[in-house]
Amino acid sequence: MIVCDRGDVVLVGFVFADEAGRKLRPAVVVSARAYHQARRDLIVAAITSNVHRRLPGDHLIAGWKEAGLLFPSVATGIVRTIKGDMVHRKLGSMPKADMEAIGRDLRWSLDLEQ
Repeated sequence: MIVCDRGDVVLVGFVFADEAGRKLRPAVVVSARAYHQARRDLIVAAITSNVHRRLPGDHLIAGWKEAGLLFPSVATGIVRTIKGDMVHRKLGSMPKADMEAIGRDLRWSLDLEQ
């Protein structure tokens, strides 16, 4: 199993919403180190290269090259819990400013603003 930290950009086998198949896609780890120490799971947000369709909870990644992505990309509000062994490899690390914005967008999406 690959050890991951919050902010790692990873390649994950995502199951389609209709469970008709699976595809390797990039995602960013949004769960905390304490979460990883207690579980074998990761919470990730899906990443897409479709930058023209942005929905509430999505964040346009400014530092996409630094994150190890091949194209301009969006961290989506699509969040999944996955087993750690579903990570095929690490691609990079999300820049701090982007990770802070992703956190803000996810808190807004989940109505966790304080």
